[in-house]
Amino acid sequence: MIKRLPPLFRNFYAVTGFCFLMWMIFLDSNDLISRFRMGSKLRSLEKEKEYYQEKISEVEKDKKELTTNKELLEKFAREKYLMKKPTEDVFIIQEN
Repeated sequence: MIKRLPPLFRNFYAVTGFCFLMWMIFLDSNDLISRFRMGSKLRSLEKEKEYYQEKISEVEKDKKELTTNKELLEKFAREKYLMKKPTEDVFIIQEN
């Protein structure tokens, strides 16, 4: 029976290597499919991290400007929170 198998399948090292390769590709907890998914998730999380770091730097820049410049602080309060002086009227124009 063993004599009818091709020589490649009679070699112990070839069969063991093939079994090991199949194990690593499909059955292991760190198989190639899982590693590909984790790699793509890692890339998306790194892009998200970069985006949030840019936003943090923008907010820190705005914070520094608002704490040093009173006129800019007043402008920010008027635009963002619709604050006004007691003698003023505020009109909000919304475009459709």
